[in-house]
Amino acid sequence: QVQLVESGGGLVQAGGSLRLSCAASGRTFSNYAMGWFRQAPGKEREFVGGINWSGGSTGYADSVKGRFTISRDNAKNTVYLQMNSLKPEDTAIYYCTSSRRAIWTRNDYDYWGQGTQVTVSS
Repeated sequence: QVQLVESGGGLVQAGGSLRLSCAASGRTFSNYAMGWFRQAPGKEREFVGGINWSGGSTGYADSVKGRFTISRDNAKNTVYLQMNSLKPEDTAIYYCTSSRRAIWTRNDYDYWGQGTQVTVSS
């Protein structure tokens, strides 16, 4: 059974930074791409970014490009989301997800974490 556990969310002022972590277990972590999604109140869940199996390729939503960075440590079975220059519109529940593939995509994920709340105050 694949488990994904996010941590690192919280309350931060606009312009600040947070780093989310996601610890994975239950299958060979280094074989699969990972992703981050978010869901704001009243909105649909949206893709934030993805990283391929080796960490050599990443992709981001336009809304976070240049501010957010995804990385992974395959030795620790952990993926990270570094969020800088946070804006109030980044407020959402952030979800870690594991792909069915080795290469990241915007929509092909099969396991999800429980989510962690990020709140950005203005």
